[in-house]
Amino acid sequence: MIAAAARGLERSPLRQAQVTPDVSAIGAVAANCLVRELETWPKPGLVSHVDNGSHHDMDAGTFRRSAAAIMPHLQRLADAGALGCGMGRLRIIGLEAERAMFAATAGINTHRGAIFGLGLLCAAAGARAGGLVDPRLSLGDVVARLWGDSILDGPVLLHSHGSAARRRFRAGGARIEAATGFPSVYGIGLPALHRARAVVPEDMESARVEACFSLIASVEDTNLLHRGGLDGLRFAHDTARGFIASGGVGAPGWRARAQSIHEGFVARRLSPGGSADLLAMTLFVDAHERLNS
Repeated sequence: MIAAAARGLERSPLRQAQVTPDVSAIGAVAANCLVRELETWPKPGLVSHVDNGSHHDMDAGTFRRSAAAIMPHLQRLADAGALGCGMGRLRIIGLEAERAMFAATAGINTHRGAIFGLGLLCAAAGARAGGLVDPRLSLGDVVARLWGDSILDGPVLLHSHGSAARRRFRAGGARIEAATGFPSVYGIGLPALHRARAVVPEDMESARVEACFSLIASVEDTNLLHRGGLDGLRFAHDTARGFIASGGVGAPGWRARAQSIHEGFVARRLSPGGSADLLAMTLFVDAHERLNS
């Protein structure tokens, strides 16, 4: 039933949004992007519909249940953005989304980072659909302008893996990314997605793989820092950069090389979860741009 719902998200919300570009489809489109991120392979060390990557406590079913559970909350964030709500209200909805996620996954953190980043982009899409901001602004710019200061001034999760890695390695993390308008999405993820789509227009999965590797190659991923320290982050950067430099998904035999890299990440227990979140955000921004072009 969850798989059927995911296939439905792939089709109907996008068509609905094309006919009626209102707020009501935003949450479904966002949840669909989470499903499409899951259904991308090979992704170094990450859970997919093919295998569990570097994780022993979660699988594709865990992620599907999580995406379905948080979809109504992503829609509520879009509705709140359309009503001009401040960061305080968005945080409350985000915490409720986290509780729904943990209830659906028996306490496993599948999408906390996505709830934060993708949730803010949903709120920004709501603000644009509600006519509260200049429609020429990107969703990232809307987030930075409406909530950037509040994001930086907000409470920090002291006991999360990401927070621990940020303190230990002085990494920027998701808060800086969001407060500055998601530069990794607009400067890395989207260009890679567009580049690969032009090279292999018949294979949308390969474009997602290209965007994923491009993000891993550049992002200071606190999940990698938590699992592998600076050595793990360097290994991830160097390996992903080598894949892109060799032609990425435009090169012959790219899938076998990507799978080998994936296996290398699994052997080292590395999982670039931050890049996976940014991939889902990239897919959402891309969908929103295409629907509103």
